[in-house]
Amino acid sequence: MRREIRLPLTASGRLDRALADALGLGRAAVKRAFALGEVRVRGRRARASDPAAPGALVELDVELPAGPPEPEPDAPLAVLLERPRYLVVDKPAGVAVHPLAPGEGGTLANAVAARHPECAGASPEPREGGAVQRLDLETSGCVLFARDPEAWEALHAQLGAHTVDKVYLALAVGRVPAGGVCSVPLAQRGGRVLPAPDAEAEERLRARGLRPRPAETHYEPERRFAGHTLLRVRIVTGVMHQIRAHLALLGHPVAGDALYGGAAAELAGLERQFLHAWRLAFDDPDGGGRVAVESPLPAELEAVLARLPAAR
Repeated sequence: MRREIRLPLTASGRLDRALADALGLGRAAVKRAFALGEVRVRGRRARASDPAAPGALVELDVELPAGPPEPEPDAPLAVLLERPRYLVVDKPAGVAVHPLAPGEGGTLANAVAARHPECAGASPEPREGGAVQRLDLETSGCVLFARDPEAWEALHAQLGAHTVDKVYLALAVGRVPAGGVCSVPLAQRGGRVLPAPDAEAEERLRARGLRPRPAETHYEPERRFAGHTLLRVRIVTGVMHQIRAHLALLGHPVAGDALYGGAAAELAGLERQFLHAWRLAFDDPDGGGRVAVESPLPAELEAVLARLPAAR
Protein backbone atom coordinates (compact mmCIF):
# COMPACT_ATOMS: atom_id res chain seq x y z
CA MET A 1 0.00 0.00 0.00
CA ARG A 2 1.54 3.29 -1.14
CA ARG A 3 1.41 6.00 1.49
CA GLU A 4 3.10 9.18 2.69
CA ILE A 5 4.06 9.96 6.26
CA ARG A 6 5.78 12.93 7.84
CA LEU A 7 8.27 11.97 10.53
CA PRO A 8 7.67 13.60 13.91
CA LEU A 9 9.85 16.54 14.88
CA THR A 10 11.29 14.36 17.66
CA ALA A 11 12.45 11.64 15.24
CA SER A 12 16.07 10.52 15.64
CA GLY A 13 18.36 7.57 14.99
CA ARG A 14 18.07 5.26 11.97
CA LEU A 15 15.36 5.87 9.40
CA ASP A 16 13.99 2.30 9.51
CA ARG A 17 13.46 2.45 13.27
CA ALA A 18 11.89 5.90 13.13
CA LEU A 19 9.49 4.75 10.39
CA ALA A 20 8.49 1.60 12.28
CA ASP A 21 7.72 3.70 15.36
CA ALA A 22 5.80 6.32 13.38
CA LEU A 23 3.70 3.73 11.55
CA GLY A 24 3.18 1.42 14.52
CA LEU A 25 4.55 -1.52 12.49
CA GLY A 26 7.07 -4.24 13.17
CA ARG A 27 10.54 -3.61 11.76
CA ALA A 28 10.22 -6.62 9.44
CA ALA A 29 7.51 -4.91 7.35
CA VAL A 30 9.56 -1.71 7.06
CA LYS A 31 12.72 -3.71 6.31
CA ARG A 32 10.98 -5.35 3.32
CA ALA A 33 10.07 -1.95 1.92
CA PHE A 34 13.73 -0.83 2.07
CA ALA A 35 14.94 -4.11 0.54
CA LEU A 36 12.62 -3.55 -2.44
CA GLY A 37 13.74 0.07 -2.84
CA GLU A 38 10.26 1.34 -2.03
CA VAL A 39 11.22 4.06 0.49
CA ARG A 40 11.82 7.63 -0.70
CA VAL A 41 12.64 10.79 1.25
CA ARG A 42 12.04 14.04 -0.62
CA GLY A 43 11.72 12.00 -3.81
CA ARG A 44 15.04 10.18 -3.49
CA ARG A 45 15.48 6.50 -2.68
CA ALA A 46 16.51 6.02 0.95
CA ARG A 47 18.44 3.37 2.86
CA ALA A 48 17.41 1.79 6.14
CA SER A 49 20.59 3.08 7.82
CA ASP A 50 20.04 6.72 6.74
CA PRO A 51 19.56 9.09 9.67
CA ALA A 52 15.95 10.07 10.37
CA ALA A 53 15.39 13.73 9.50
CA PRO A 54 12.85 15.28 11.90
CA GLY A 55 9.74 16.43 10.01
CA ALA A 56 10.83 14.82 6.69
CA LEU A 57 8.13 13.64 4.27
CA VAL A 58 8.64 9.93 3.55
CA GLU A 59 6.93 8.02 0.75
CA LEU A 60 6.85 4.23 0.93
CA ASP A 61 5.04 1.13 -0.22
CA VAL A 62 4.43 -0.97 2.88
CA GLU A 63 2.33 -4.04 3.55
CA LEU A 64 -0.10 -3.36 6.37
CA PRO A 65 -0.42 -6.24 8.80
CA ALA A 66 -3.65 -8.21 8.85
CA GLY A 67 -5.72 -8.40 12.01
CA PRO A 68 -7.33 -11.55 13.43
CA PRO A 69 -9.00 -13.69 10.74
CA GLU A 70 -12.73 -13.08 10.33
CA PRO A 71 -14.81 -16.20 11.05
CA GLU A 72 -16.24 -17.85 7.92
CA PRO A 73 -18.83 -20.42 9.04
CA ASP A 74 -19.52 -21.67 5.51
CA ALA A 75 -15.88 -22.43 4.71
CA PRO A 76 -15.10 -26.17 4.65
CA LEU A 77 -12.87 -27.51 7.40
CA ALA A 78 -11.53 -31.06 7.85
CA VAL A 79 -10.28 -31.69 11.41
CA LEU A 80 -7.83 -34.58 11.69
CA LEU A 81 -7.39 -34.36 15.47
CA GLU A 82 -9.07 -32.26 18.15
CA ARG A 83 -7.69 -31.92 21.66
CA PRO A 84 -8.57 -29.40 24.40
CA ARG A 85 -5.52 -27.22 23.67
CA TYR A 86 -4.78 -27.78 19.98
CA LEU A 87 -6.14 -28.96 16.63
CA VAL A 88 -4.61 -30.55 13.56
CA VAL A 89 -6.55 -29.73 10.39
CA ASP A 90 -6.24 -30.88 6.79
CA LYS A 91 -5.35 -28.02 4.45
CA PRO A 92 -6.51 -28.29 0.83
CA ALA A 93 -4.21 -27.12 -1.97
CA GLY A 94 -4.92 -23.56 -3.11
CA VAL A 95 -5.94 -22.34 0.37
CA ALA A 96 -3.59 -20.08 2.36
CA VAL A 97 -3.00 -20.93 6.02
CA HIS A 98 -3.83 -17.42 7.28
CA PRO A 99 -4.49 -13.90 5.94
CA LEU A 100 -1.58 -11.72 4.86
CA ALA A 101 -3.47 -8.46 4.31
CA PRO A 102 -6.32 -6.65 6.08
CA GLY A 103 -9.74 -8.00 5.08
CA GLU A 104 -8.37 -11.09 3.34
CA GLY A 105 -10.60 -14.14 3.61
CA GLY A 106 -10.84 -17.67 2.30
CA THR A 107 -7.94 -18.94 4.40
CA LEU A 108 -7.69 -21.95 6.69
CA ALA A 109 -7.55 -19.63 9.73
CA ASN A 110 -10.89 -18.04 8.71
CA ALA A 111 -12.52 -21.48 8.74
CA VAL A 112 -10.88 -22.41 12.06
CA ALA A 113 -11.98 -19.12 13.67
CA ALA A 114 -15.63 -19.93 12.89
CA ARG A 115 -15.56 -23.31 14.67
CA HIS A 116 -12.93 -22.59 17.31
CA PRO A 117 -12.90 -18.81 18.02
CA GLU A 118 -10.42 -19.28 20.87
CA CYS A 119 -7.71 -20.05 18.30
CA ALA A 120 -7.82 -16.45 17.05
CA GLY A 121 -6.27 -15.25 20.30
CA ALA A 122 -3.69 -18.01 20.70
CA SER A 123 -0.82 -16.72 18.53
CA PRO A 124 1.26 -13.58 19.25
CA GLU A 125 0.67 -12.32 15.70
CA PRO A 126 -3.12 -11.88 15.35
CA ARG A 127 -3.27 -12.71 11.62
CA GLU A 128 -1.98 -16.25 12.27
CA GLY A 129 -5.19 -17.18 14.08
CA GLY A 130 -3.43 -19.78 16.23
CA ALA A 131 -1.51 -21.49 13.42
CA VAL A 132 1.74 -22.94 14.76
CA GLN A 133 3.29 -23.75 11.35
CA ARG A 134 2.58 -22.91 7.71
CA LEU A 135 2.44 -24.63 4.34
CA ASP A 136 2.87 -23.19 0.84
CA LEU A 137 -0.34 -22.22 -0.94
CA GLU A 138 -0.29 -25.27 -3.26
CA THR A 139 0.85 -27.73 -0.58
CA SER A 140 -1.86 -29.78 1.15
CA GLY A 141 -1.89 -31.65 4.44
CA CYS A 142 -1.44 -31.33 8.21
CA VAL A 143 -1.47 -27.89 9.88
CA LEU A 144 -1.28 -27.48 13.66
CA PHE A 145 -3.38 -24.83 15.46
CA ALA A 146 -3.13 -23.91 19.16
CA ARG A 147 -6.24 -23.06 21.19
CA ASP A 148 -4.57 -20.90 23.86
CA PRO A 149 -1.39 -18.77 24.07
CA GLU A 150 0.46 -21.16 26.40
CA ALA A 151 -0.15 -24.09 24.06
CA TRP A 152 1.05 -22.00 21.10
CA GLU A 153 4.28 -21.12 22.93
CA ALA A 154 4.90 -24.75 23.93
CA LEU A 155 4.23 -26.13 20.44
CA HIS A 156 6.19 -23.37 18.70
CA ALA A 157 9.14 -24.03 21.02
CA GLN A 158 9.19 -27.62 19.76
CA LEU A 159 9.49 -26.33 16.20
CA GLY A 160 12.45 -24.18 17.25
CA ALA A 161 14.07 -27.18 18.96
CA HIS A 162 13.52 -29.33 15.82
CA THR A 163 11.59 -31.97 17.80
CA VAL A 164 8.48 -31.83 15.57
CA ASP A 165 8.53 -34.55 12.90
CA LYS A 166 7.33 -33.12 9.59
CA VAL A 167 7.05 -35.76 6.87
CA TYR A 168 5.89 -35.02 3.33
CA LEU A 169 5.09 -37.02 0.21
CA ALA A 170 6.63 -35.47 -2.92
CA LEU A 171 6.59 -36.68 -6.50
CA ALA A 172 10.04 -35.94 -7.89
CA VAL A 173 10.94 -35.73 -11.57
CA GLY A 174 13.27 -38.51 -12.71
CA ARG A 175 14.63 -41.62 -11.04
CA VAL A 176 15.98 -41.02 -7.54
CA PRO A 177 18.19 -44.09 -6.99
CA ALA A 178 18.53 -43.92 -3.21
CA GLY A 179 17.72 -41.86 -0.15
CA GLY A 180 19.92 -39.12 1.17
CA VAL A 181 20.20 -35.77 2.90
CA CYS A 182 20.50 -32.28 1.42
CA SER A 183 21.80 -29.64 3.81
CA VAL A 184 22.53 -26.72 1.47
CA PRO A 185 21.74 -23.38 3.18
CA LEU A 186 18.97 -21.28 1.58
CA ALA A 187 18.54 -17.51 1.38
CA GLN A 188 15.16 -15.86 0.85
CA ARG A 189 14.83 -13.31 -1.91
CA GLY A 190 11.30 -12.04 -2.49
CA GLY A 191 9.02 -14.98 -3.17
CA ARG A 192 11.71 -17.63 -3.66
CA VAL A 193 14.89 -18.98 -2.08
CA LEU A 194 18.42 -19.18 -3.47
CA PRO A 195 20.89 -21.95 -2.53
CA ALA A 196 24.36 -21.43 -1.11
CA PRO A 197 26.07 -24.76 -1.98
CA ASP A 198 29.58 -23.54 -1.15
CA ALA A 199 31.45 -20.74 0.62
CA GLU A 200 31.83 -18.71 -2.57
CA ALA A 201 28.08 -18.79 -3.28
CA GLU A 202 27.32 -17.85 0.31
CA GLU A 203 29.72 -14.91 0.08
CA ARG A 204 27.97 -13.67 -3.09
CA LEU A 205 24.56 -13.90 -1.42
CA ARG A 206 25.75 -12.05 1.66
CA ALA A 207 27.23 -9.32 -0.56
CA ARG A 208 23.71 -8.80 -1.92
CA GLY A 209 22.35 -8.41 1.60
CA LEU A 210 20.90 -11.95 1.72
CA ARG A 211 21.38 -14.25 4.69
CA PRO A 212 21.54 -18.01 3.96
CA ARG A 213 19.81 -20.08 6.63
CA PRO A 214 20.62 -23.68 7.59
CA ALA A 215 18.26 -26.19 5.94
CA GLU A 216 18.22 -29.98 6.27
CA THR A 217 16.07 -32.25 4.10
CA HIS A 218 16.02 -36.06 4.34
CA TYR A 219 14.47 -38.04 1.48
CA GLU A 220 13.74 -41.69 0.79
CA PRO A 221 12.17 -43.32 -2.31
CA GLU A 222 8.70 -44.63 -1.51
CA ARG A 223 7.58 -45.78 -4.95
CA ARG A 224 9.19 -45.66 -8.39
CA PHE A 225 7.61 -44.91 -11.77
CA ALA A 226 9.04 -44.78 -15.29
CA GLY A 227 9.88 -41.08 -15.17
CA HIS A 228 9.17 -40.07 -11.56
CA THR A 229 9.87 -41.12 -7.98
CA LEU A 230 7.47 -40.74 -5.07
CA LEU A 231 9.59 -39.64 -2.11
CA ARG A 232 8.98 -39.62 1.61
CA VAL A 233 10.64 -36.40 2.77
CA ARG A 234 11.40 -35.31 6.33
CA ILE A 235 12.53 -31.77 7.05
CA VAL A 236 14.42 -30.91 10.22
CA THR A 237 14.36 -27.16 9.62
CA GLY A 238 11.54 -25.03 8.24
CA VAL A 239 12.95 -22.65 5.62
CA MET A 240 10.47 -21.34 3.05
CA HIS A 241 10.23 -23.61 -0.06
CA GLN A 242 12.89 -25.86 1.47
CA ILE A 243 11.80 -29.18 -0.05
CA ARG A 244 11.10 -27.65 -3.45
CA ALA A 245 14.46 -25.83 -3.62
CA HIS A 246 16.52 -28.77 -2.34
CA LEU A 247 14.97 -31.34 -4.69
CA ALA A 248 15.43 -28.96 -7.64
CA LEU A 249 19.07 -28.49 -6.62
CA LEU A 250 19.49 -32.28 -6.68
CA GLY A 251 18.14 -32.35 -10.24
CA HIS A 252 14.77 -33.83 -9.23
CA PRO A 253 12.28 -30.95 -8.91
CA VAL A 254 8.82 -31.55 -7.48
CA ALA A 255 6.36 -32.40 -10.26
CA GLY A 256 4.14 -29.44 -11.07
CA ASP A 257 6.50 -26.91 -9.46
CA ALA A 258 6.93 -24.26 -12.16
CA LEU A 259 8.95 -21.91 -9.91
CA TYR A 260 11.86 -24.28 -9.27
CA GLY A 261 11.36 -26.92 -11.94
CA GLY A 262 10.22 -24.95 -15.00
CA ALA A 263 9.09 -26.95 -18.01
CA ALA A 264 10.85 -30.09 -16.72
CA ALA A 265 8.36 -30.27 -13.84
CA GLU A 266 5.26 -30.19 -16.03
CA LEU A 267 3.05 -33.27 -15.84
CA ALA A 268 -0.18 -33.78 -17.80
CA GLY A 269 -3.23 -33.74 -15.54
CA LEU A 270 -1.37 -32.19 -12.58
CA GLU A 271 -2.63 -28.67 -11.79
CA ARG A 272 -0.51 -28.04 -8.66
CA GLN A 273 2.83 -29.02 -7.17
CA PHE A 274 2.81 -32.62 -5.95
CA LEU A 275 3.73 -31.94 -2.33
CA HIS A 276 1.65 -33.12 0.62
CA ALA A 277 2.28 -32.73 4.37
CA TRP A 278 1.50 -36.34 5.19
CA ARG A 279 2.53 -36.73 8.83
CA LEU A 280 3.01 -34.45 11.83
CA ALA A 281 4.31 -35.72 15.19
CA PHE A 282 4.96 -33.68 18.33
CA ASP A 283 4.83 -33.82 22.14
CA ASP A 284 1.48 -33.08 23.76
CA PRO A 285 1.89 -29.74 25.62
CA ASP A 286 0.07 -31.22 28.66
CA GLY A 287 2.51 -34.12 28.96
CA GLY A 288 0.26 -36.62 27.22
CA GLY A 289 3.11 -38.24 25.32
CA ARG A 290 3.94 -38.24 21.64
CA VAL A 291 1.13 -37.38 19.22
CA ALA A 292 1.22 -38.42 15.56
CA VAL A 293 -1.33 -37.35 12.93
CA GLU A 294 -1.52 -38.37 9.28
CA SER A 295 -3.38 -36.83 6.35
CA PRO A 296 -4.34 -39.18 3.49
CA LEU A 297 -3.00 -38.29 0.06
CA PRO A 298 -5.69 -36.20 -1.70
CA ALA A 299 -7.74 -37.93 -4.37
CA GLU A 300 -6.39 -35.73 -7.17
CA LEU A 301 -2.82 -36.75 -6.33
CA GLU A 302 -3.76 -40.41 -6.04
CA ALA A 303 -5.28 -40.10 -9.52
CA VAL A 304 -2.00 -38.68 -10.86
CA LEU A 305 -0.07 -41.67 -9.47
CA ALA A 306 -2.58 -44.08 -10.99
CA ARG A 307 -1.90 -42.64 -14.46
CA LEU A 308 1.89 -42.81 -14.28
CA PRO A 309 3.65 -45.57 -16.22
CA ALA A 310 5.23 -48.17 -13.95
CA ALA A 311 8.99 -48.45 -13.60
CA ARG A 312 10.67 -51.13 -15.72
